[in-house]
Amino acid sequence: MSYNLLKGKRGIIFGALDENSIAWKTAERVHEEGGTFVLTNAPIAMRMGSIKQLAEKTGSEIIPADATKVEDLENLVEKSMEILGGKIDFVLHSIGMSVNVRKGKHYTDMNYDFTTKGWDVSAVSFHKTMQVLYKKDAMNEWGSIVALSYMAAQRVFPDYNDMADNKAYLESIARSFGYFFGKDKKVRVNTISQSPTPTTAGTGVKGFDGFIAFAEKMSPLGNATALECADYTLTLFSDLTRKVTLQNLFHDGGFSNTGVSQEVMETFVKDQE
Repeated sequence: MSYNLLKGKRGIIFGALDENSIAWKTAERVHEEGGTFVLTNAPIAMRMGSIKQLAEKTGSEIIPADATKVEDLENLVEKSMEILGGKIDFVLHSIGMSVNVRKGKHYTDMNYDFTTKGWDVSAVSFHKTMQVLYKKDAMNEWGSIVALSYMAAQRVFPDYNDMADNKAYLESIARSFGYFFGKDKKVRVNTISQSPTPTTAGTGVKGFDGFIAFAEKMSPLGNATALECADYTLTLFSDLTRKVTLQNLFHDGGFSNTGVSQEVMETFVKDQE
């Protein structure tokens, strides 16, 4: 069902890799709700994924950009405004990567060059993106910027590794930069802390299937899907949430406020019998 929530709004969507990704689902839903946008991803990710299919489906253009390089982001923002015909109303930052996770390095034995690279891609790129948007005065008033996070920023998930640190830093950037973006430009900045979701990035984490199964049993409403996250993101892009900013918003079926569930307790009781 479409509500025309984003009719006439223009944006940039980072990170659509394949049809499993939240950014992909968000792009499809934005298109259905009347929004127009430019798709972007790192050149290497574009070779790996199928972003061209998404561009054709949504009538969008693609601008390759390495989000860790300010000059790439400047080119992205300038060209996006040219293509879309004006300032930007919404931005989705859906980027995350840990080289330590990919290389199987334990959190107590990290390669710090890997750590720095992952931190730059997963968190600092969000600051760089907003700084470019801010300096170029590229956002319309009451625009909305959203980044995707995970609850490991607040609680320990042992195998999430240094991505937990990256997400904590990402959320801090959203608050700190969001203050100035709100005060000076009337732009909202928020993060969404999503349920564990079987995306290409998520499934690279050791024990991810266990994460999903545990969260499903812990959450009163069950895990939120990528499509449901896309729907939630749309509400933050819309005019219905104009005064929501500096928030880390949990979209996890209630997991974040559940101490223990009956299903999990029953599992432990069975183990003791």
